[in-house]
Amino acid sequence: MIAAFFRDFGIFSEEEIAQVLQLFTIRKLSKGDYFAREHEKSNEVAFIRSGIFRSFYTTPNGDDITYCFRFPNDLMAAYSSFITGGPSVEAIQAIVPTELYVIQKNKLDQLVLEKPIWTMFLKIIAEQQYLELEKRVFQLQKETAAQRYASLLKNQPEFILQIPLHYLASYLGITQRHLSRIRKEITS
Repeated sequence: MIAAFFRDFGIFSEEEIAQVLQLFTIRKLSKGDYFAREHEKSNEVAFIRSGIFRSFYTTPNGDDITYCFRFPNDLMAAYSSFITGGPSVEAIQAIVPTELYVIQKNKLDQLVLEKPIWTMFLKIIAEQQYLELEKRVFQLQKETAAQRYASLLKNQPEFILQIPLHYLASYLGITQRHLSRIRKEITS
């Protein structure tokens, strides 16, 4: 699964893929466990083998706002903390039991020093993160909550039923009652 992820980039030799796979460790998290915590440093990145995660932040009045979900075959990190070494502005929490392949930043940094191809890989990942962020901003500005829900349903139909409604409503920027109406309209 993770080897196929690296092969899909089309830039690595089988030897390079085998080398990086040895640097990952397997981690299992239970429902509710955190991969990263808000205000703490995060120096690792994970490939999700199974499970679902939500990324969220806490508002000054104590509400948590879900802004992203991560699914199997996704890379995941508290990206700004990973890049800067500073405290994370987000928390990443398992919604269901999960299994991850985790690699530490210092190991990736060593790969970059040894082989320039890893710099290209990190550049591609940064570009993908930017495009994902841009897409999310445009979704929030251009699409209705119903359109955003329909998109999530289309792209992740096997996982959406596992996400608690209050997280979905937060992600869509609506109340649970409004989400119930949207779900009813889409299924009828």
